[in-house]
Amino acid sequence: MHELKPWLDLILHRRGRLVVGALLLLATLLSGISLLALSGWFLTETALVGLLLAAGTQAYINLYVPGGGIRFFAVSRTVSRYLERVYNHNTVLQLLTDIRVALFNRMAEAGHRDRGQKSGAQWLSRLTADVDALDTLYLRVIAPTALAGVVSVLLVLSAWLLFSGSLALILLILLAVAILLSSWRVFAGTQYLSGQLSDQQEQLRGDVIEHLEGFAELTAAGRTGKHSGRLMRQALAMSGTQARVDSRAGWHQAATQFIVNLAVVVTLWVGITLFNQGSVTGPVLVLLPIALMGLLEVYAMLPDAFAKLGATLSAARRLNQEVQQPAPGTEYSSALGRQPAETTANALEVRDLSVGHPGLPPVLTHFSLKVGAGERLGIVGASGSGKSTLADTFAGVIPPRQGKLAALPCAYLTQATVVFEDTVKANLLLGNPNATDGDLWRVLELVELADRFARETEGLSTWLGSAGNRLSGGEARRLVLARVLLSTAPLVILDEPFTGVDKDTRERIAHQINRWLEDRAVICLGHGPEALLPSSGHTLHLN
Repeated sequence: MHELKPWLDLILHRRGRLVVGALLLLATLLSGISLLALSGWFLTETALVGLLLAAGTQAYINLYVPGGGIRFFAVSRTVSRYLERVYNHNTVLQLLTDIRVALFNRMAEAGHRDRGQKSGAQWLSRLTADVDALDTLYLRVIAPTALAGVVSVLLVLSAWLLFSGSLALILLILLAVAILLSSWRVFAGTQYLSGQLSDQQEQLRGDVIEHLEGFAELTAAGRTGKHSGRLMRQALAMSGTQARVDSRAGWHQAATQFIVNLAVVVTLWVGITLFNQGSVTGPVLVLLPIALMGLLEVYAMLPDAFAKLGATLSAARRLNQEVQQPAPGTEYSSALGRQPAETTANALEVRDLSVGHPGLPPVLTHFSLKVGAGERLGIVGASGSGKSTLADTFAGVIPPRQGKLAALPCAYLTQATVVFEDTVKANLLLGNPNATDGDLWRVLELVELADRFARETEGLSTWLGSAGNRLSGGEARRLVLARVLLSTAPLVILDEPFTGVDKDTRERIAHQINRWLEDRAVICLGHGPEALLPSSGHTLHLN
């Protein structure tokens, strides 16, 4: 259970909201039990008075106080249930937000190589399914279990006060067994299966995404049916595991209900004995057994929640690997890294720099460079010469192995073309959230995409599809270039900016953006001079 400690600590940061939510849940449970018990008492009292009057014996009953109590508990149960649902679900959403922010920060701090160790489907699973699994901790596990114990203790005390100490002891034993059976025993019996189910769901989710992304290729190869059959087998295996988990939880829930009903029968039997002895009245006799029947609502929440606790542990274990791992590059010298430039004289300054990805040999060593504000620099080299690694280091994506690096804020066009499944406008605004529509059209003109989207009915609101699949490779590259051009950063780093763009278009765009960036420092990297801007003053050749 140590896997849950980081998340329990995170949950306890909002202990004020947790206490209020628990009190609302307690009010809901007590209102429901009190409504049931008082209604039983009132009906019994009314029946006895009616029998006495029919027998000619003078009797009376106060209808107003118990009637008012029933109305009060009916209203309080409804109101407290509504407030509890709204408040606690808001709390859970805030907790899930905290978890997602922590996980996303970890992803943002990780380097490209570290993020690349997991597929997009795995990261999606971490941010959605695994995080959602943690919402069972408070709302379905911690709060209901604690309140089930509190309500059970209150009923045991009521048995001691209204009936006898021996009955209270019997109820204490029975209810303790019921709680353990519906919580810990369910968890012990389903932990392995629930964890296995979580792993199966993640695997199936990833394979389905892979199937959809590669559907065209599978169709062309005639392997769609075979791949679909494999997905069906995985789904059937997952359904079988789910059925086994549900079966075990169901049997434990049935056993719990049996024990609670046994407690009701024992209480009723002891109550009848005490009634015959004149120790309790008839209405009091039925009050406690009916109140015990109200416990079924409390206990019914536990088996399903604890049956999913194994999946929650598996999710927490996977998330711990992401959140608690040291960020890539922590083995590098702590005195190094990308620091803000102390003056505006140089947009970038590096001294005795060694760069490389974690776990791999450095690709460049003892590298020194200065790029002044407004200066242009071209860096060319063959594949594997270290251009992209150097650009990642300049941009702060990965820290240097050794040496010092100081730089102004930068806008970075990576070698990879990343277009999000959103509109043209949403993709561009990532470069500058404050840009106007006029600014967006202007940068689209610079990369010669304005006419392309002006022909679209939706204009800037044109949907680009999954990974920008409505665009050609060259169009997608020009769109992400436009996104970088929107930035107002004083340093711009462009890694292979014209990939997939034909020669004539490339030359026109290069001259246009050259004027757009005339007041900013620009570092342009490519395989040859054709990838650079026309005014690149100095060119470094990497071997």
